[in-house]
Amino acid sequence: MSRTTGTSTWTDLSVQDLDAAKAFYTGVFGWTFRDLGAEFGHYAIISNIDGAPVGGAMSVAGMTAPDGTALPTGWDVYLTVDDADTRLAAALEHGATALTPVMDIGTDGRNVMLKDPTGATIGMWQAEEFEGYEFTGSPGSPVWFELMTHQFDAASAFYTSVFDAQLVPMGESMEDDSVRYATNGPGESASWGLCDASGVMPVEDAGWRFYLAVDSSAAAIERIEEHGGTVLDGPIDCPFGRIATIADPEGATFQISAMSEAVAEG
Repeated sequence: MSRTTGTSTWTDLSVQDLDAAKAFYTGVFGWTFRDLGAEFGHYAIISNIDGAPVGGAMSVAGMTAPDGTALPTGWDVYLTVDDADTRLAAALEHGATALTPVMDIGTDGRNVMLKDPTGATIGMWQAEEFEGYEFTGSPGSPVWFELMTHQFDAASAFYTSVFDAQLVPMGESMEDDSVRYATNGPGESASWGLCDASGVMPVEDAGWRFYLAVDSSAAAIERIEEHGGTVLDGPIDCPFGRIATIADPEGATFQISAMSEAVAEG
């Protein structure tokens, strides 16, 4: 394993209509989807237009959670771990709830999904032959991950204890200086952020989210709307790019970031 524990390493999409999702994301980002076959529940590996792995996608139509409710549509985020069994045990000791058992994914690695003590869903990925997505920064690839939470201190303690997070207060000023934000690692070594979302968004909207790079926010939004997606918020100018929150046609949300349109401070 070359990525250290706690590094953001994968994301995948659960939807009811996988064919419709493929059409949307291919139209917006030029992604391709490789079906792994019945052995893996027709899970699809998503590749960017340059061939780099982006994430995964699967149909959850007809599937139910342990409590009998339908599995929700949405994107999930995974963090690297060195040992899924040991890290899951630590997570449970620190107040998390396991949503799945630890599972072997062929020879690629092992994963498990859990709900952290704040109610956010997060995955663990123990890499064997497959590390995760490629950090290319090119349009259509993930460029940032963050946890929006109303329980900043509890989240900080959990991810520090379970994922060895090295949380560093962000040096860049926020639009609202009362908002606490920390990154997992300093500067360019940071792999994700933790944001105190109290007063920023309703608690039901909190959780893990991720950003996809685009060349132009206007052009990307035009493609998104043309293919049935919706802009939920933004675009907003900031030092890290022009960003917007998007819902795909089934309601799964993600962020886009046009880093070339970043606005310098001051």
